[in-house]
Amino acid sequence: MAQDEVILLDFRASMFGMRARIALAEKEIKHQYIEQDLPNKSDLLLKMNPIHKKIPVLIHKGKPVCESMIIVEYIDEVWKGKSQLLPSDPYEKSQARFWANYIDQKMYESSKKTWTTNGEEELEAGKKEFIGHLKVLEGELGDKPYFGGDRFGLVDVSLIGFYSWFHVYETFGKFSIEAECPKLISWAKRCMERESVSKTLPNPHKVLELAKIFKEKMSTA
Repeated sequence: MAQDEVILLDFRASMFGMRARIALAEKEIKHQYIEQDLPNKSDLLLKMNPIHKKIPVLIHKGKPVCESMIIVEYIDEVWKGKSQLLPSDPYEKSQARFWANYIDQKMYESSKKTWTTNGEEELEAGKKEFIGHLKVLEGELGDKPYFGGDRFGLVDVSLIGFYSWFHVYETFGKFSIEAECPKLISWAKRCMERESVSKTLPNPHKVLELAKIFKEKMSTA
């Protein structure tokens, strides 16, 4: 492992891993990508993240950085200059971190309920919860191009990976996110115009096929 080598241990369909990949792309950082077989975790992954044993893991100069938002902030701090993702103003930075944390705390678990839940009442409750969180985020976005204003930044990186899973949520949950949150969909399409995003997010139809496999395994477990 070269002293200055950058390696990312990741899984293509992970919205958390997408954050790291987008941040690396925004900074134009050359790196080695190592796809992980999550049911059979590699020795390198277990060595570099022995506490949580999860992706993504960024390895820089032989040292691991774990947890997606910590990785994004690390990338932003180490490779300064082009495409800074966090604002320099302390208050604006605190607000970006607040909303990134909101996404971490609310989005993943509520989104899972739209496609892993089997009972009708549980599904409806899950959809209501998930849409509620989306509406909060849409309210924060308002009429701005990006969450931080005119600049693509931390909150956008935090959320946009979920967009590749929207087709999964809508298919299993039988609802339209665009009908509920049109401004959020416009924002997502705007983000997709960025090469760092469009080349990172997987095809939503392939994600749906993967989700079907996951759900089938869960039902037979």
